[in-house]
Amino acid sequence: MAKVSPRVQKVADQLQRELAVLIQAEVSDPRVGMVSVTGVKVSRDLAYADVYVTVMGSVDGVSGLAPGVTLQQASPLDKLEIEESIKALNNAAGYLRTLLASRLSLRITPRLTFHYDESVARGQYLSSLIDRALAADSQHQS
Repeated sequence: MAKVSPRVQKVADQLQRELAVLIQAEVSDPRVGMVSVTGVKVSRDLAYADVYVTVMGSVDGVSGLAPGVTLQQASPLDKLEIEESIKALNNAAGYLRTLLASRLSLRITPRLTFHYDESVARGQYLSSLIDRALAADSQHQS
């Protein structure tokens, strides 16, 4: 894997901070619930950015996924809500890019593509497995 240059990393970090604010303040699509920007990967030429988000809440305000549940394990309704949120964010990508262009002093503002980030749910799932294994081990030794 190629090493990421410091400039590309700085741009990715700045995009992450700005997008977190802009999504909450400017995106009024009801399909987008509580969204957290977990990471941004920017291409070496700064023309494209993959934005990774987690969906914290659904359209009706109920939590999207239970802790430790990955997208493959989610119910069809949860999957649909997450897919709709990602679709709404991708539809708003041009608008967000325009807002970013006015906030950032870049020659080229990257084209944004939003993706669902399962790493948080996967981490919670692995943590719960470890907790269960430790509990079972302590009961077995007693």
